[in-house]
Amino acid sequence: MGDDVDGVAILEREVRELIRRRGIDPERDSGDLAVLVREAVEDYDRRSGRGVVPTLADADDATREIVAAVAGMGPLQPYLDDPEIEEIWVNGPQRVFVARRGVPELTTTILTETQLRDLVERMLKSSGRRLDLSSPFVDATLPDGSRLHVVIPDITRQWAVNIRKYVVAARGLEDLVALGSLSVHAARFLDAAVRAGLNILVSGSTQAGKTTMVNALGGSIPAKERVIVCEEVFELRLACRDTVAMQCRQPSLEGTGEIPLRRLVKEALRMRPDRIVVGEVREAESLDLLIALNAGIPGMATLHANSARDAVAKLCLLPLLAGENVSASFVVPTVASAIDLVVHLGVRSDGTRRVEQIAAVPGRAEAGVVQLADVFRTVEGVLVRGDGFPPGLERFERAGIDIAAELRAAS
Repeated sequence: MGDDVDGVAILEREVRELIRRRGIDPERDSGDLAVLVREAVEDYDRRSGRGVVPTLADADDATREIVAAVAGMGPLQPYLDDPEIEEIWVNGPQRVFVARRGVPELTTTILTETQLRDLVERMLKSSGRRLDLSSPFVDATLPDGSRLHVVIPDITRQWAVNIRKYVVAARGLEDLVALGSLSVHAARFLDAAVRAGLNILVSGSTQAGKTTMVNALGGSIPAKERVIVCEEVFELRLACRDTVAMQCRQPSLEGTGEIPLRRLVKEALRMRPDRIVVGEVREAESLDLLIALNAGIPGMATLHANSARDAVAKLCLLPLLAGENVSASFVVPTVASAIDLVVHLGVRSDGTRRVEQIAAVPGRAEAGVVQLADVFRTVEGVLVRGDGFPPGLERFERAGIDIAAELRAAS
């Protein structure tokens, strides 16, 4: 075993030297790299047969390890390749965790500090984003669509890395039904709501599947519509033919050039949108989103919350961050009139994700509280029809949808 480890280390050094001499870019020139590694392994095998270098226990395993080390993510590559793993996080070089089907586990992988720093540098290379003492946090998108978040000392004691993999779990609501996350009747109702142009807020905790839900809802957007997507980093991949996706930008080393989410929402309104989608509402951009929705532009957004009611209450508070001249007396009725549905998601103890509640916002607010009515609610673990009814009946009629019949069938 020791010989094999030494052999792989020797072979990796040789391959890196060959890459340097030949001027190969491991990320772009994958075909040339594969040929180079194969030839290097064959040459190494011939030399090991003469006893010049340690033998390799398995040449194929050594080849995969070398490619992962020079072009992939080294010891983390097997977790990135495993379809059952949804997220990887590193709490310092010696504590690497993964979430497999929603369940976290500590792996046996141990990195060196140099390895961890090199991996982060490689991951950030394609994103154009930076990480240093003046900017100790970074959000970025990897080439495969996975989301990277890194924090470095002295904000943390050790480097902290999160990789949330882009797993194509659902391109449409029917996929969520197949996964057991949504009932057939609830899926038909949501499909009708999207086609009718209702404004939908998707809420839930971290890892509840909010991005997946918005992707699935996007599958119901009519093909003729132009959709503008605003996100902190690219995550959503809507299956719409006319889509423009925009992401935020970090400030430069001089502290200039930052593009916050609020600016993207404002710019989106100048791009002839038929529908606007905001990846996640956290701060003052909520005001601009509400103004857009209240102006008649259909939209969707996600928000961290513990329930549909908490989500609406939070959306009534966030716009107040936009400035002292923004008051609750303006925001609360605006939320009541702008948001039509709240789809709340939950994560169960076994890691499964489910839609727990679909609440309608009838448009009323009493004593500063926006009223809700459950269209679907969870009873004994099952999503069933509630007694609520969605607003905007005229929008369903214009789309040729008999929503009353759809909901009667769900009762």
